[in-house]
Amino acid sequence: MSSTLFTPIQLGGLTLPNRIVVAPMCQYSADDGCMADWHLTHLGSMAITGAGLLVIEATAVTRHGRISHGCTGLYSDRNEAAMKRVLDHCRRLTKNPIGLQLAHAGRKGSTHVPWEGRSFLGPTEDPWETVGPSALPYDTRHGWHTPHAASLEEIKAIVEAFGMATARAVRLGLDAVELHAAHGYLLHQFFSPLSNKRTDQYGGSLENRMRLPLEVARTIREAWPKDRCLGARISGHDWHEEGATIEDTIALTKELKKIGYDYVCVSSGALIGQTRYTIGPNYQVPLAAAVKKAVPDMAVRAVGMIADPDQAEEIVASGKADMVAMARAFLDNPRWVWHAAEHFGTTVPVPPQYERAAFKAWHGSKLARPQNFETQ
Repeated sequence: MSSTLFTPIQLGGLTLPNRIVVAPMCQYSADDGCMADWHLTHLGSMAITGAGLLVIEATAVTRHGRISHGCTGLYSDRNEAAMKRVLDHCRRLTKNPIGLQLAHAGRKGSTHVPWEGRSFLGPTEDPWETVGPSALPYDTRHGWHTPHAASLEEIKAIVEAFGMATARAVRLGLDAVELHAAHGYLLHQFFSPLSNKRTDQYGGSLENRMRLPLEVARTIREAWPKDRCLGARISGHDWHEEGATIEDTIALTKELKKIGYDYVCVSSGALIGQTRYTIGPNYQVPLAAAVKKAVPDMAVRAVGMIADPDQAEEIVASGKADMVAMARAFLDNPRWVWHAAEHFGTTVPVPPQYERAAFKAWHGSKLARPQNFETQ
């Protein structure tokens, strides 16, 4: 059985061996931005999945750009050294590319880690004043803190911080950098009319609301080598009648293409606390498909409750997107790629220590995964 999912794809100067991506997943386990032993365990596990690309979690470009005290950062020499330790470990486990997502939380920062309730930090918990395009809280119902509207000087400093973090990523030898402009974080906040009520050059029209995301995008492009891969996670829809639309997203994608970005990953939502929308299999794939149709020369990655091999294959084979990214599916089953390869009658490299469990070597695989052998 042939499979588009397991064919290579060229992204800038980088070739992915297949179209499956481990999406960035916040682990909330860092110390002042520094990766720790948990990251060795988590990313080491993700490194041997066989996915074409592993993207490291949203990494803050400033200390106050983090979501929580546990978030990873790349704003200090200590952060860089800690990340190098983890990267060196992963490089010993895989030859497949490894990327990094750069981010700034904006008004969604200064919160607890999820398992502590994800509410905002109290006065005795080392909170920080958050920043946004306008003095509007993420959620007005639960006492969320109100950010201050970023000054022009602060905006300039944020752009520079993305550039400095990118320079650190270059030194670390990462294969890809992904700009985070979705999920209600700072660049998405500037992009959306729901959160951006500014009246200067950074607010109002779509052109003005795109200004900061594109300034950051250009700064990263200038600092990032052309022979590596550069992408962006963007928001396809705010799921609100007064929010950003797929047409806005398409306009942003076209500008990113002009700047020299190699791909976009199309997600959605999470901008305001009051938003409600239906989540189900492929629920964000139509957004990726709309971007792909409008900007066919841009590589597009789809996300959103993708967990079944046939489901992922259909998305890519039909041209709705060029790649798929999964997060919780890999937490649930780090061997997802191996099993999908079995399902389609192909193979991916397996660490020699685990070769005894490969389906051709272990008769028990037919008992453990009978569904993978029905079509072979």
